[in-house]
Amino acid sequence: MNFATDVVEAAPRGERALVEFASDGSRRESSFGQVAAASSAVAARFAGAGLQRGDTVLTLVGNRSEWVLALVACFRLGLIALPCNEQLRAKDLELRLGVARPRMVVCDERNAAVLEAAGWDGPTLWVPWGELGDGPAPAAVDLAPEDPCLITFTSGTAGEPKAVLHGQRYLAGQMLQARHWLDARAGDLVWCTAATGWSKSARNVFVAPWLRGAAALLHDARFDPHERLALLDRERVDLLCMAPTEYRVIAKRATLPRLIDLRGAVAAGEPLNPEVLAAWHEATNVWIRDGYGQTETGQLTGMPLGIAARPGSMGIPLPGVRLDVDDGELVADPESIPTFFLRYIGDESPPTGPWRTGDRVTRDDDGFLRFVGRTDDVIISAGYRIGPFEVESALVSHIAVAEAAVVAAPDVERGSVVRAVVVLRDGYAPSDALAGELQEHVKAQTAPYKYPRRVDFVEELPKTASGKVRRAALREDR
Repeated sequence: MNFATDVVEAAPRGERALVEFASDGSRRESSFGQVAAASSAVAARFAGAGLQRGDTVLTLVGNRSEWVLALVACFRLGLIALPCNEQLRAKDLELRLGVARPRMVVCDERNAAVLEAAGWDGPTLWVPWGELGDGPAPAAVDLAPEDPCLITFTSGTAGEPKAVLHGQRYLAGQMLQARHWLDARAGDLVWCTAATGWSKSARNVFVAPWLRGAAALLHDARFDPHERLALLDRERVDLLCMAPTEYRVIAKRATLPRLIDLRGAVAAGEPLNPEVLAAWHEATNVWIRDGYGQTETGQLTGMPLGIAARPGSMGIPLPGVRLDVDDGELVADPESIPTFFLRYIGDESPPTGPWRTGDRVTRDDDGFLRFVGRTDDVIISAGYRIGPFEVESALVSHIAVAEAAVVAAPDVERGSVVRAVVVLRDGYAPSDALAGELQEHVKAQTAPYKYPRRVDFVEELPKTASGKVRRAALREDR
């Protein structure tokens, strides 16, 4: 399948494909025909710059149509897309540039400074790009399921984030969750609020909706509970896909309207508490259906359609997906997963054997799974998976810090927040001012969502006999 021709160009040309709200509040609609023409023009720009099948294009663009068009252009030519979150800092981008070695970057002008600071001086297509021209579209290439398509980065646990390489099968494979979890239907308007750069973003912002003939809503603005509810109501959104934290904050800080047009809502990343599920159901008559997936696997489970939500459960395996629980850990059969990744960049050997997710779960007598926690040290906060290594590295780069360990601490709205436990160098004393300085330092070193919202100072860190930090002890001492 070539997504550009077999999905975008095959759709009725006059049907609505995108509804876009820019940061200045302006609204624009695009049909599938307009998306096909515009993405072909972007593909022509790529081809004119000498890009060839298998080359990588990094995007540093928010939830706006140019990001979607750039990805569709990549799919057309068999280029590998690497979408990046606009919250990334220069060090984050430098890592991605070094690992993926893109031939071109598509960058919003507002991100020019961080791109330059990351050391990029190669070909760049700037957004907004104005008129792209109406020359002949480059021919769409024939693609096999195993041909490379998309790169997404993991959160990182004991080291730097890993670059996950997906094949073209990742796009076609979204049909499974689009039908059985997201439940997109022809004529629907689907709003997935995930920021670009996350695996859930590309697949549920537009890929899964378009596979089912639905339109996608793009909103290039910061999260505001009241604005989001107003937009849901005014645009008569049919399906909503948000992070659990967003559902929680809206339920807590805003008055939920009836939203009579909302037919379905889904969440993934962490369990939703019963109070939030009940509040949304009472207001909208819609159960938020939880689901589970990973960067490497794509969506694996979902709460089935047509039944009441089970608080704390991430549902059951999607049809055909074979999952098992081995010694408390969720284990998957890659052969049964249509969106399973090809390999990690830098590791030419594809994964073999059962896929151990690293997530501890329980399964009840009806087959419903519940997330218990990670077998490693990844922190899940507001739906973001945050590896402690990057945060700890940022902390110890501060002149006042001798050692630092990062763990999760419970939080009512975010589920968990990043807690930093810091040992200071001689000559420095704990203070609220220093804690704030360390928080700002981390924000400057890596993506702001990773910064420690709690900073505790200690004389020494608990360690094993071999000198490793005992994070479990720090999690208990909170």
